[in-house]
Amino acid sequence: MKYHIDTIPIWDAAKKDGECLLCALERRTELGEAERYLGASVMEPDVRIRVNDRGFCRKHHAMLFTMSNRLGHALMLESHMIENRKKLEKNWAALEKAGEQLQNTTMGDRLNGKARSAKDAVISEARKIREMAGTCVMCDTIDENMLRYLHTFFALYKNDSEFRKKFNEGKGLCLPHLGRLAEVAAEELGPKELGEFIRTLAENERKNLDRIQEDISWFIKKFDYRYEKEDWKNSRDAVERTVNKTRGWCVGKEPNE
Repeated sequence: MKYHIDTIPIWDAAKKDGECLLCALERRTELGEAERYLGASVMEPDVRIRVNDRGFCRKHHAMLFTMSNRLGHALMLESHMIENRKKLEKNWAALEKAGEQLQNTTMGDRLNGKARSAKDAVISEARKIREMAGTCVMCDTIDENMLRYLHTFFALYKNDSEFRKKFNEGKGLCLPHLGRLAEVAAEELGPKELGEFIRTLAENERKNLDRIQEDISWFIKKFDYRYEKEDWKNSRDAVERTVNKTRGWCVGKEPNE
């Protein structure tokens, strides 16, 4: 199979022999996006429009904050704040109107449903504000890129026997990425192919979860004085690997060297 710009990162992630090649791929994408948004691209009109509209989630603000470009971060914050203030004016107006109705509620308003309607308006506007504060342009871009990579994964899996062997004999995936990959598999594979893929995926994942379970159990035993002089085996980083296996990479050694 010919390698191209999408297949090379997937192969690179598979060769790292980590707990989840998709975590390695996602982290690579995330770091690249952080550098892009703090680089010259932030001044590009289409990028600036998306940043102004969507902003960044807490996780990605924290990530951007640790990078050495406070001015770039500030420029994005300023324009996003201006855009948010414009949107919020409509919310404030609706909330204030509902608040005034509630303050002046009469017994008749309670009976005819006007009070309930005003309460519903408060809930609706509050939800809009919460949703507005929960968007993230980096999360959006990472999700878009990862979906493309997932479809490319199956192009490799179906057409490259070496990649298929590498994946099937690897350390499996984290549970979130396992579920996502299985979803995309249902779109990409025919019935027989899908059945075989799911069987192989489940067997490999079960084997690797057994390995992780043994490591975390041995890690705990090492705190018992009866096992104090025993070898740590492969359990020193069992906590990190167990967290990352069950929830996706978030602690410990970076999935990319």
